[in-house]
Amino acid sequence: MSAIDEEMRAQREAMVREVEQSAASLTSELGRGALSPRVLAALRAVPRDLFVPPEHISDAYRNRPVPIGYGQTISQPMIVALMTDILDLKPGDKVLDVGTGSGYQAAVLAQLVDIVHTIELCAPLAERAARTFKALGLGNIHTRIGDGHLGWPEAAPFDAILVAAAAAEVPEALIQQLAPGRRLLMSVGGTAQQLILVEKRSDQSTVLREIIPVCFVPMTRQGTPKD
Repeated sequence: MSAIDEEMRAQREAMVREVEQSAASLTSELGRGALSPRVLAALRAVPRDLFVPPEHISDAYRNRPVPIGYGQTISQPMIVALMTDILDLKPGDKVLDVGTGSGYQAAVLAQLVDIVHTIELCAPLAERAARTFKALGLGNIHTRIGDGHLGWPEAAPFDAILVAAAAAEVPEALIQQLAPGRRLLMSVGGTAQQLILVEKRSDQSTVLREIIPVCFVPMTRQGTPKD
């Protein structure tokens, strides 16, 4: 292992410790225990430095969002960990990740479940993420360039759906593609956003719960101008 690799690993470990500590008060308020050891292990396994642009490499393991171009960001590690934890994932699950962005969230999910389907409207970001997945040997991630509002109907139902962007409301197509008894998590709102947990009952009805205030980039649609 090179000196640079050792330094990145040390920074990654420090990031995981910070995430664990900073998330403790939130998980307590939400009536949950500490972050799952499986989620923390996933954070340790994914080299976040490979998902940020070279000009932001010094910020790779800071607990904050990082610009990745095209008006998008890689999410704050604590938010990635918290959202992943709230989904209560099982090893055999199939997950839909809407808003691939850098691909970091999908890579974390891929450590925990059998299959990840991830959708990104911005082609250059989707293509860059796919190259990173291939370089890391993450063969259980399937990528698509498209409108996340529509989901991935032919791969449904999903055991969990995570949306890394904000919309005015939860898209009906995504609710339809969620398996009964499972969870969808996304940000809803404009200037003021709330992380919303959607739980789907066996009778197809849903229960929505506000989790915490958040700030995500807008969820764009096909035909929406991009920077």
